[in-house]
Amino acid sequence: MEHEKQYLDFERMLTDVGIRVTAVRSLIWRTINTKTSGVFSLADTENVLPTVDRSTLFRTLSLFAEKHLLHEIDDGSGMQKYCICHCSDKEHHHGHIHISCVVCHETFCIHEVEIPSVPIPEGWDVEEAEYVIKGVCPKCRGKRIV
Repeated sequence: MEHEKQYLDFERMLTDVGIRVTAVRSLIWRTINTKTSGVFSLADTENVLPTVDRSTLFRTLSLFAEKHLLHEIDDGSGMQKYCICHCSDKEHHHGHIHISCVVCHETFCIHEVEIPSVPIPEGWDVEEAEYVIKGVCPKCRGKRIV
């Protein structure tokens, strides 16, 4: 019974943002919420859902990002990455910060710190804010070739 409730909760999350629930969308959303942690890519999603074709995964992740269930992260690696949206406002101005390793290209969420407020020039309507810090992670610190 608990499993069924959780399944319905994931479906309600989709319908609440105007996404028509299909079996594949439901499977992808449940998997993202239960099998990924932090930042993930299309390839990571393919690895945990090998039976779902790449184009379906890409279109679904894009839809989830469009409906603000996911944040798209451009960490400079050349690979689109995502994380589940936990913004405190519907406009997604107060998202969290990401930190990306320039050696291994892993990106991590820093949920404890909100994106700082930035004065925006008059006449601009901010649609989304992204903040990525780049550096070398502890695991790669000794491996870096200068």
